[in-house]
Amino acid sequence: MDIFNKSTFLLVYIATILAQRTVAQLVVNVKNKGGEIVIENINANVTDDTIILEFQKSDGTYICQFIDFKSGVQIFKSLVLGEEERGQSQYQVMCFITRFINNEFISSDAMSKLRQKNPSAIRHPEDDKGREPHQKDLLVNSERSHLLSPHINKICNDAKESTYTSEADLKAISHSTDREYYQLSSATHKLQPYTVPKCNETAELWRSCLCSYEICIGWYPCGLKYCKGKDSAGKIVSYRCGIKTCQKCRMFQYYVKQKLLCLWDDNNL
Repeated sequence: MDIFNKSTFLLVYIATILAQRTVAQLVVNVKNKGGEIVIENINANVTDDTIILEFQKSDGTYICQFIDFKSGVQIFKSLVLGEEERGQSQYQVMCFITRFINNEFISSDAMSKLRQKNPSAIRHPEDDKGREPHQKDLLVNSERSHLLSPHINKICNDAKESTYTSEADLKAISHSTDREYYQLSSATHKLQPYTVPKCNETAELWRSCLCSYEICIGWYPCGLKYCKGKDSAGKIVSYRCGIKTCQKCRMFQYYVKQKLLCLWDDNNL
């Protein structure tokens, strides 16, 4: 299969992923920091108490943020097209499992009630939450991932050997959900110690190294706004009158067996 056909196949594959979802609750046009317009699809499932936010970048990369409120877990997934000219004939899929911090995203119930007045508008976030570093030192065992969240195996089915988390996240998830840490940790095993160079510090494509990968969510509902008014009896009351929107980037650092699995990191010098 030539480069064009492979790229076409992957783009169709990504489009199929998006098409398999139910009709999105919101379809939002977002202008990111680089000036690129991306179309975010955000859908809430009140029964499962989950939210999924998805979009495709102009270079074909597929990004997914999945929040499992019941388990206190967030899943960040990325599907990256391979660089044929540098020896990458296949695409890569990575999943990063992190704790979910309460009030970082509006609830699934509140999300399900949002409606769009102007679907064609270009959205800009009100608040920039900056970049948050994440060091992932654990690999998640797909056969036991349900101990962290019942949704990981489905979302990360094509990233069974590249689904990462950390001891710090497991401890935070355990604390926030009253689950035993030892039970959560039994779904993972240790990655190599951080004694290898960073991938952008070595030119050897076959050498193991620490990869850095950034995922930025350019627009999401991070809180509710409340206004004050008077009821029929003249009493002052508070009522929900809108949402607060944010953007946030996360820089994930994790071990890879070969720099060939982290070619983008050359740009992070």
